[in-house]
Amino acid sequence: MSPILEFLKPGRAAGLVPSSKALDCARRISSLTGIEVYPRSVASADATIFALGRTTDSKILLFLRREQDLGDFQGRSDRVPAEGGEIVIARCELSQRNAAALRRKLQFLTPRTIGLAKSAGCGDRLGLATPGHIRAARAVAANSGSGMELILAQQSMRENARTGRNPQGVVDDATWGALQEGWDQGYGADADHLKTLADVDLCVEAGYTFYTIDPGDHVDDLADQAEKAELLEKANQVPWSEMDTNLDDLVTRLSGKPIELADRELSISEEEVTRAAAKYGRALAHTATMYRHLVSRSADARLDFELEMSVDETATMTTTAEHVYIASELRRLNVEWVSLAPRYFGRFEKGVDFQGEASLTLSESLQRFRESFAEHVAVANTFGPYKLSLHSGSDKFSVYPVVSELAGDLVHLKTAGTSYLEALRTVAVVEPAFFREIARCAQDHYPEDRASYHVSAELDQMLDPDSLSDGELSQLLEDFHAREILHVTFGSVVTDPDLHRRLVETLQSNEEGHYGALERHFVKHMKPFCV
Repeated sequence: MSPILEFLKPGRAAGLVPSSKALDCARRISSLTGIEVYPRSVASADATIFALGRTTDSKILLFLRREQDLGDFQGRSDRVPAEGGEIVIARCELSQRNAAALRRKLQFLTPRTIGLAKSAGCGDRLGLATPGHIRAARAVAANSGSGMELILAQQSMRENARTGRNPQGVVDDATWGALQEGWDQGYGADADHLKTLADVDLCVEAGYTFYTIDPGDHVDDLADQAEKAELLEKANQVPWSEMDTNLDDLVTRLSGKPIELADRELSISEEEVTRAAAKYGRALAHTATMYRHLVSRSADARLDFELEMSVDETATMTTTAEHVYIASELRRLNVEWVSLAPRYFGRFEKGVDFQGEASLTLSESLQRFRESFAEHVAVANTFGPYKLSLHSGSDKFSVYPVVSELAGDLVHLKTAGTSYLEALRTVAVVEPAFFREIARCAQDHYPEDRASYHVSAELDQMLDPDSLSDGELSQLLEDFHAREILHVTFGSVVTDPDLHRRLVETLQSNEEGHYGALERHFVKHMKPFCV
């Protein structure tokens, strides 16, 4: 029996066509349509075969069935003689409507919650990187015997604004990428760094399952060094009524008594409690408000979700006592969370490896990070368990072994701009003159674009692209200053209509090279957590 006929029969369970038959199906669909089909994408549901195809200038959703009715899909259909009768072949754009209809047919393409499994968030600022992320995850799992759960749709509101994208488009791009690669193991969708209730609403409507609340604007970093009178004044500014407690009760609960952590004992002084409340109290109140709104909105939408709280983009380190304060108060306020991103020791800058303190050697800084991270693990195991999240986690290769050793599976690695840098690596190889244009754009806009990031790259320290031969251009992507400058200026590049068009066209014309660069890079990210 023809594989086409087999999967057009009613009553078959929805899912991917087995790999042993997918290639034959893909070839047959290609012969019927004249469109190249990605073999891994062939799937079936409700007596319909779905596949993702590629034309010279775009991608297209194809499906074959006996009936003319396209249901919820929108596209053009034709009847063609095939397989002992007539088959309807539909050609559909990769639109929001068609992505939603496809997720209803193939449930594995719908974002889901991940829970406490070790996980990796793969930000994709261009909407083209998902196949490379999936290939990396497959390679790591095949070689190590274990893998990481993937969050394939992840973008912050800040990044959406700078790229001209929106939350729904980010989920849809991940949907198409997962279909292309035949990824049926599920994935999450991270509404990253949410700051307002309106942000929450947009992401609930788009079906996100992982919500990263960023109350950083409500953290008072000056509380770290405030003198006693100023510290009390700051503590009194905490919205205690929203927290359903007061400073005296808080001090009574947390200070002056031993706190048994998973593998150690901690005693917190009254001053430490007061300082923690002054620093993080307003942030906790904001997080609780965001969480309650999310609970209400997700119930209306019948959406499962999980929460992360992030205070990583702040100026001062989160101490062990402050972590205890955050976790104990979240629990008292009945906030449920799956992961937390403290501000760790050292500098986690964009797109480069861990940076230690200037007064210490790198070896000494790594030892200090190990000691501090071990305490955060103890708190997370005691008040959870919950995962510790590494934000700006891209390229932090020197700390991955430490994090994996100490946290085990209770870790979430969050990456974003490093995928954009791998896109630029592809451009540097295949279109060096175009890469130089992008580099000049980055140099022109860095003084302005760096303002909202914790970075230390300096323009006068960046390698001059014009001093390098075409074959040497990729050296810029190994240079500390160039990496950060290229990283944080992505918005200026992709909002330039001409640069954005040419960037997308170059990557689509060289997609296997692009996916290969992403796979190699993300294997390096995931492998230390899957040993």
